[in-house]
Formats: sequence, C-alpha cells, structure tokens
Amino acid sequence: MHNLKLHLEDDEPNEALPGVVDGAGADEPSLAAILEAWNDATLRLQQTHETLQGEVARLTDELAKKDQELARQTRLADLGRMASHVAHEVRNSLVPVNLYMSLLRRRLSDDSGSLDVLAKVEAGFTALDATVNDLLSFTAHREPQWRSFILPDLVEEIFDSLAPQLEAQRIDVSIDVPPNTVVTADREMMRRAILNLVLNAVDVMPRGGELVVTSYQRRGGLELEVADSGPGLSEDDRRRIFDPFFTTKATGTGLGLSIVNRIVEAHGGRVTAMNCPEGGAAFTIELPPRRAMGVAA
Repeated sequence: MHNLKLHLEDDEPNEALPGVVDGAGADEPSLAAILEAWNDATLRLQQTHETLQGEVARLTDELAKKDQELARQTRLADLGRMASHVAHEVRNSLVPVNLYMSLLRRRLSDDSGSLDVLAKVEAGFTALDATVNDLLSFTAHREPQWRSFILPDLVEEIFDSLAPQLEAQRIDVSIDVPPNTVVTADREMMRRAILNLVLNAVDVMPRGGELVVTSYQRRGGLELEVADSGPGLSEDDRRRIFDPFFTTKATGTGLGLSIVNRIVEAHGGRVTAMNCPEGGAAFTIELPPRRAMGVAA
C-alpha cells in the first residue's frame, strides 16, 4: 500500500482536524481515520454496484419478457390476417356447394343409399363450416357490447342446446349458479366463451363423466368455473393450452380455448386452467368489477 502523507505549508496555525493526533504528528490525519474513511467509501461503492447490478438484471429480464410478448403478438397478428383471408375464401366456396347439396338431396329423395352417403358428406361440410367459424371468431376484434343479463339463464340456454349430446355421452351435469346472478358483459361473446369451455369438457369425456359449472361473486367481480372429470392436463398442456392452433385432439382447429382467452381479455378479465384434486380439469373465467371495466355500475 502506498504511504499517504499530507503536507500543510500554510504559515498560519491550523485548527485541529477530526482524526488528527496532537503532538509531533498534529498536521497529519491518523492512519486509522484514513482507513476507516476508505473502508466506508469502498463499502458504499460496493453496495451501489450490487444495487445497480440487480436493477440491470431486473430490467434485462423485463425487456426479454416484453420482447417475447411482442414477438408473440406479431405472430398472432400474422396468423390472424392469414386465417381471416383463408376463412373468407373457404366460406365463399362453401355457399354454392351447400346449395348444390340441397338440390341433390331433393333429387335423391327416393334413394336411401345415396341419401346416407350424402348425409356423411353434409356432416363433413358441417365440420368444415365450424372450423371456418372458429377462424373468423379468432380473427374478430370487435369490442364488447355491454349489457346486463341474468347469468344462470345463459348457462341453462347453453346446456339445453347440448342436451342430446350430453345424454348420448352419459355426462351428468351439475349447475351451481345463484339464480339472481347479474353480469354486465357482451352476452353473445360470453355465450361463445362458456360454450367453448363446455364443449372442451365434453370432448375429454367421450365415455361419460361429470361436468360441473359453478359461479362466485368475489370483490365485486365474477368467477365462473367449468370443471370436468376427464384425464386432466399435463404440465406442457397447461403452459400451451391457450396458444392458437395448439390442440391435444386428433381433430379440431386448436382455436376454441384461444377464442375463450381473447373474449375474456376483451372484457378486462382472464381465464385460467388447473387440475382438480379429485381428477379432471377446471377452467375459470374471472371478470373484474364493472367499474374496473369502465362500465357504469
């Protein structure tokens, strides 16, 4: 270590400085005081350096997440434009084909064998039309049309429309939605979101099971849960379940849950997925209080 020495050359006598020892060395700070000041400065610099390192690491992580989200949004925008174009082209082609099939059905009214074949062709076109509708719903960006409605009425309406399929698959339904639950949202968009969750649950229970719909009003908002007794979700499924075109089914577009997610986000809420302790999976729509959505109470 270099020796530190201070020379005071003023002719005037100096006042005693803090840390200066009287006597022969009265004109020099003590070595202990210098070392203490040095250590204090070094410690402060070290603490500042560590703080800056932590802040840089936090900002780097945040920037990486923002970059990933921006890249995801860009991919979704590109997919949306492509899907919208394809869906409109396919729909334009389906219109005359459906017309020709209707004419063909009338001409084959006395030919049961041909009618059976035609019914299978029509079923294929019905599935294709459903795919087109999914694509168009996925690419639609309309704002919610806010109105208040009775939630249990909407839930009952959905299950009434699915009654034949639920009975055929031997699925028991339990609805626990308080009768006077009022929701302020876009009724048609919420119908589509809940319907997609219910259809997703029905698909994972081809040999029967239990489907439970429950709603809660918490902190001024609403939670609606659709739970099934199916096989549940793997860890990879839970991470990707709301990604567009991701599906675990042999058939399907992989857009159903993406549409649910988009609808709920348009309402200022979120949708989550988890496995039930007793088996199966549960999807929960969480809507914020009306004031948080910018809607008059």
